[in-house]
Amino acid sequence: MRLTYSTDQAPGGQRKQFWQDAVSRTYFPLDIQFRNAQEFSGDLDFWSLGQVSISRNHCDGLLYRRQERHLVSEREESYLITVPDIAEIRFAQDNQDVTCRPGQFLIERSHLPYEFSHRERAALWVMKVPSALLRSRIPRPERLATLQFDASRSVGALFVDMLRMTAPRLDEMDEAARGLMGAHLVDLLAMAVEADQRVLSGSSSSVRNAHLHRAEHFIRSHLRETDLSPQRIADGCGISLRYLHHLFEAEGTTVCAHIRTQRLLMCDALLRDPQNGRRAISEIAYEWGFGDQAQFSRNYRAQFGCSPSQARATALKG
Repeated sequence: MRLTYSTDQAPGGQRKQFWQDAVSRTYFPLDIQFRNAQEFSGDLDFWSLGQVSISRNHCDGLLYRRQERHLVSEREESYLITVPDIAEIRFAQDNQDVTCRPGQFLIERSHLPYEFSHRERAALWVMKVPSALLRSRIPRPERLATLQFDASRSVGALFVDMLRMTAPRLDEMDEAARGLMGAHLVDLLAMAVEADQRVLSGSSSSVRNAHLHRAEHFIRSHLRETDLSPQRIADGCGISLRYLHHLFEAEGTTVCAHIRTQRLLMCDALLRDPQNGRRAISEIAYEWGFGDQAQFSRNYRAQFGCSPSQARATALKG
């Protein structure tokens, strides 16, 4: 589905409110400060790709503010991946103030207040991804907020190229194909993020973070296998079982809890995807390594606060 908004559709005195409404519908509620409200000009194209959406935003200089009051009624967290094509953008969140230029992309978190601005007329590509879906591909994505990633080479460039090339073709695709393209874009994003060495940095040593990153990657690669165990992960990563447990305990979790959470996130993504609406819930659970449906349902409710069937019904209704 494609939606197009243009301030040419609104009288001069109503352009400010028109843009406010268009941006809120496309992303989420924001306050906007215009550099020149009377002469402001902007165009916004939006495409839906299943759980993911992409947009093309081309407008004059302004400032967006995401305030605490905007978060009160927000239930589901999401992430925005912003790719500037024209002009530099500024982003401030969680005591971090950064700039992002053409040739880079930036990750923003919806569930914290922020400021986003550009002084000159800018052209942006933006991909919006639900937090649960992103977490199924990238553990702890909150650590990526405010980081800029290289979009000029390697996987980062491939991700941005695919984002640009996908939008003009979406009108030619059916709903199933658009959903599949959304999933592919998230997979490419995860590859681009994993290729950046800063993802390994943190409060602990770089060697320890490298081992943790390798263990997380091994787990993601073998999630479907019911015999995935801490010992097998340790052997696959070339570290001791005791050290593996220590790595995850330092992150406030356990190896088994991390495996369970990642499996639940993958199941949740499928349950909320309309393209999987006819698949049995038990089939989805078994696909991602759960051997007992009753246990899966209990774990799912504990993780998400509702049953798998309720989550599917809500997603289909939406």
